Amino acid sequence: MTMMSLTTTSLPYPIQILLVFAISLASITLLRRILSSGLTKTKDQYRKLPPGPPGWPILGNLPELIMSRSRTKYLHQAMKELKTEIACFNFAGVHAIIIHSDEIAREALKERDLDLADRPHVFSMQTIGDKNKSMGNSPYGEQFTKMKRAITTELMSAKTLNMLVASRNIEADNLIAYVHSMYQRSETVDVREFSRVYGYAVTMRLLFGRRHATKDKVYSDDGRLGEEEKKHLESIFGTLNCLPNFSPADYLEKWFGGWNLDGQEEMVRANTNLVRSYSNPIIDERVELWRKIGGKATVEDWIDILITLKDENGKYSITPDEIKAQCVEFCIAAIDNPANNMEWTLAEMLKSPEILTKAMKELDQVVGKDRLVQESDIPNLNYLKACCRETFRIHPSAHYIPTHVARQESTLAGYFIPKGSHIHVGRSTIGRNPKIWKDPLVYRPERHLEGDGISKEVSLVESELRFVSFGTGRRGCVGVKVGTIMMVMLLARFLQGFNWKLHPSFGPLSLEEDDALLMSKPLLLSAEPRLAPNLYPTFQP
Repeated sequence: MTMMSLTTTSLPYPIQILLVFAISLASITLLRRILSSGLTKTKDQYRKLPPGPPGWPILGNLPELIMSRSRTKYLHQAMKELKTEIACFNFAGVHAIIIHSDEIAREALKERDLDLADRPHVFSMQTIGDKNKSMGNSPYGEQFTKMKRAITTELMSAKTLNMLVASRNIEADNLIAYVHSMYQRSETVDVREFSRVYGYAVTMRLLFGRRHATKDKVYSDDGRLGEEEKKHLESIFGTLNCLPNFSPADYLEKWFGGWNLDGQEEMVRANTNLVRSYSNPIIDERVELWRKIGGKATVEDWIDILITLKDENGKYSITPDEIKAQCVEFCIAAIDNPANNMEWTLAEMLKSPEILTKAMKELDQVVGKDRLVQESDIPNLNYLKACCRETFRIHPSAHYIPTHVARQESTLAGYFIPKGSHIHVGRSTIGRNPKIWKDPLVYRPERHLEGDGISKEVSLVESELRFVSFGTGRRGCVGVKVGTIMMVMLLARFLQGFNWKLHPSFGPLSLEEDDALLMSKPLLLSAEPRLAPNLYPTFQP
C-alpha cells in the first residue's frame, strides 16, 4: 500500500511538515517561554543523556528524520559518527533511545525491564488495540496483566497446544500437498507468498478452528488462497506495517493528531477495519453461541477459550471487544516471522549447498524417508534449528523490537533515561555486531551448536540477547512455543519433501535486502519430490 499525501497541497510531504512548523514555531516558542518563565532548572535537567546528534530548536532531530530516505540508515549513520552503541535522538520533544549493544539490551530488557515496560500512546497502536484492550498494545498495568495471564496460562499452555496439534498437522500436510500440486503443474514456487499462506492458515486454524475467515468456500482445491483470503492477508500485513517505526507522524501526534499526516491515520484505520471485518463476525457468532445459546460440545480453538474463560467469581473474564482487539494482534504477530525466516534460510542454503546437505542429512537420520516429519521430531532437529537461529541473527524480520516506553525515570549504561522515553533495541545491528560475532556477515549455523550439537537441545530463544529472535521480559513474546513449531515445521517439511533449485526466472542468486530487511526480490524456486508418491497427502479444507 502506498503512502498517501496530504490533500491540501501538492508539495512533498517533508516540505509540508517544515512549512507547518515554520508557521507554528514562533507561537510555540513564545508559549514555552511564557510557561517556563520564573521556573528554575531541576537537577534532572543536568543529568547526562546518552550522546546524540545536535538538533533544531523544539524540533530536535525530526527534520533530519523526515528528510532521510531510509530512517534506519539515518539512525545507524548518526550513531556510527558518534561512535556509540547507545544514543538519544530528540524527535519533537520525544527522547528516542537507540540501543545497538547486547550488554545494554540485557540491561534494558532484564535489569530495567519494569522501568521500561510501557508502550507508545500513538494513534496506530490505539487503533490496532482498540484503545488499550489487547495485551501487546496496552500500557503496563491491570489490563496488560489480565490479558497476558489469560494468553500464557490458557492459550499457550501445554494442554491447549496439545489440543490443537491436529489443526497444525492439517496445515503441515497442506503445506507439501500445495507444493506437490505446483510441481505437477510445473509451476514456480514463490517462497515468500507460500510461507505467508502457511502462516496465515495455521493462525486461522488456531484462532477459529478453520482455514478461512468467511463462511463461503473461498479457497481453491490445491491449497492456494481465494480472493477473500488474499484480501484478509494483505490487510494483516498492511496493519503490521502501521506499527510505530520512526514515522514522523507518531512524534507529531500531540500537535497534529487528526491531520492524517503522511496518510498514517487513514492507513491504519483502513487496514485494521478490514482485518476486523473478517474476524469480528466470527467472534460475535461465537459469543452468541457460548454465552446465550448454551455453547458447543467442546472447546475447540483459541476464540472458544477466550469466550468461555471465567474469573474466580464465575463471571466472564474477557469481553467481546477485548477478544476482537486481541484477535487483530494475534494476526499481525504470527505470520511475518516464520515467512521471513523461511525465505532467507532457503536462500542462504542455496548459496552454501554444504549447509543444505547437512540439514537434509539430519532430517534423513532423525526422521528418515518413510514418514513425514512431525512436531515430536523438533527436539532432535538441532542443526535445522541452528539454521533458524542463524537466520534470526543475520536476517531479522524488523530493524528494531516493538517500542518500549519508560514508565519512570531510569538509567542505561550510566546515562539518564527520562520518563516517557521511547526505547528501541536494534535487531539487525546487534545480530551483525562484530564485537559480539566473529565474521558477523557470514552465514554459519555451526556457531549456535555446542560441541557436536547433540549434547544440548538447541532453542530458538536467545536469552543473552546476542541477537533477537523472540521478544523477552515483561513485554516478551508469549507465543515462543507456537512460533518455534511453525518455523521449524515449515522449514523441515519443505526440505524433507522436495529438492530445491533456483527457478530460471529468478536469475542469479542475490542476497540483497530492501529497507524492510526482506529479500529485495521474492525467492522463486523449482521443486522436485524426494519421497515416495504415497507420502504426499491431498489438500484438506
